[in-house]
Amino acid sequence: MVQRIDVTGPDGVRLAAWEFADPPKEAEGDAGHAPGVLLLHGLMGRASHWASTARWLSGRHRAVALDQRGHGRSDKPADGPYTRDAYVADAEAAIIQLGLAPVTLIGHSMGALTAWQLAAKRPDLVRAVVICDMRASALGIASQREWEDWFMSWPVPFATLADVRKWFGEDDPWVERPNPSRGEFFAEVMAESADGWRPVFSRRQMLKSRETWVFDAHWEELAQVQCPALVVRGLDGELGRAESQEMVRVLPRGEYAEVADAAHLVHYDQPEAWRAAIEPFLDAVVAP
Repeated sequence: MVQRIDVTGPDGVRLAAWEFADPPKEAEGDAGHAPGVLLLHGLMGRASHWASTARWLSGRHRAVALDQRGHGRSDKPADGPYTRDAYVADAEAAIIQLGLAPVTLIGHSMGALTAWQLAAKRPDLVRAVVICDMRASALGIASQREWEDWFMSWPVPFATLADVRKWFGEDDPWVERPNPSRGEFFAEVMAESADGWRPVFSRRQMLKSRETWVFDAHWEELAQVQCPALVVRGLDGELGRAESQEMVRVLPRGEYAEVADAAHLVHYDQPEAWRAAIEPFLDAVVAP
């Protein structure tokens, strides 16, 4: 079962939040609530990318995934804002309006940055943070130009979803070896139009969003995260071992986990290993 719940961002942007399973029943005589989890996707992602994770989480948690502004079914205002403050404020609004606090934030890539920035800003709302394959270092202008060139290389529109899967899983110049899960990831963010399949997001808006964090380092905010935090990296992902270990050192209560045979899309590449990596941490932070 999936349930959509609309949330309103501080500037009036309509955000779509999703529960992918029935909330767990309270134990008889237990006046408390299931602990909240908010799942935050990365750049170009959407809440549905978390469906598998949300379903197993729902056995012990109230698991909600958010379509962040400019993504999925949420509003995509032409002029934004697509700033770090806007993304953090949207997640904060979702936690408050959905009654999820104290919440565990699970973020992938850009969503992980949003998670630790919110944990630093509002420690009263956040129980724990899972940071999946997101760097704290500045990436610089060369990285942004590389993304601009990559977006220009997309053969949009795609004639079929099979073409989407093949291009992103095999033919994309960024793919070192065939990766079917990557093809599935991008098929999930396409919608059929009159002339073929196109992304549900604006690539121009994605670049605008990325440029608000790609030129800056984010170590200072990482050091301000007081709650338990788990740094997860795919061994073939974008977050290197040395940087991930430094992130764990900088975090006041940092822990580390890694997933073998996984690239940047850790939870898509190796869903069972991803679960094995984060479930013990989640169990520990919600234990009585």
